[in-house]
Amino acid sequence: MPIAKSTADLPTMDQIVQLSGLEFMQGILDGRLPGPPIGALMGYTLHEVSEGRAVFRGTPRFEVTNPMGTVHGGWYGTLLDSAMACAVMTAVPKGSAYTTLEYKINILRSVPLGTTVDCIGVIDHVGRSTGVAHGELRGVDDGKLYATGSTTCIVMNMTGKKS
Repeated sequence: MPIAKSTADLPTMDQIVQLSGLEFMQGILDGRLPGPPIGALMGYTLHEVSEGRAVFRGTPRFEVTNPMGTVHGGWYGTLLDSAMACAVMTAVPKGSAYTTLEYKINILRSVPLGTTVDCIGVIDHVGRSTGVAHGELRGVDDGKLYATGSTTCIVMNMTGKKS
């Protein structure tokens, strides 16, 4: 999956609203659209997407540790925000976009450096103006639950047309 190297590599909002949210996410997964630069920085990529569900896969590196040498809570939050919000995006209609309004995470145990995890986001509800989703971060090899989260997103009509 290609990663955007500058804002010039990213699709414009005019291009994005020509696609449904699911089409947009599938475009990132199959490489027609660039992956998010934050993924390259934080060591994760979009792994799977379907209606109402998004899975990111990542492996924490030393660069995402805190001064105590454990994985920083921001890494968990970034993965969970990505998976949960992108799950919401899969249910957003053509002409609309989303942004995270709030999210909450619960870290249950530390992810050891080098452990590959799947971060699964699943929608609970997506309507005209809001989307709600939950997520979990699980070890690919050990199946352990490392963190959970929930989010509320704003769904925005970007065309100016009333729905």
